[in-house]
Amino acid sequence: MTGYLILFSSSFLAATILPFYSEVVLFALIRQGEPVGMLIAVATLGNTLGAVVNWALGRYLLHFKDRKWFYFKDHQIARMQAWFNRYGVWTLLLAWMPLGGDALTFIAGVMRVRLALFFVLVAIGKSLRYVAVVYLTQLSMQLV
Repeated sequence: MTGYLILFSSSFLAATILPFYSEVVLFALIRQGEPVGMLIAVATLGNTLGAVVNWALGRYLLHFKDRKWFYFKDHQIARMQAWFNRYGVWTLLLAWMPLGGDALTFIAGVMRVRLALFFVLVAIGKSLRYVAVVYLTQLSMQLV
């Protein structure tokens, strides 16, 4: 049970703006023989809920964009919005990417993407990533 809580927490933190990686925990739990279906479900849920934090930040913190402490500059927000408008909501399937994925989930909040649609698209992309990690881990264990 502790391993699942650690996996959930690391997956959650990895999806926020904090630098964190859940794949190491997932790898360790696979090596311990935990059921991969449950591992994928826990990691996907944690990572998707972490992305919801970014969505909420984008949705509500934009009101503070004129403050000195606000992370993004006006030109960065405009560029992200233009990119998102050009490629659409389907880009959320790429929210799993290590570079740019967090920004996608943030800008989805800025663009007021409906939470239900956001959750489904992000969960699909993130679950496919964890399936790939599990597959590659199991493949590497067979080769050794």
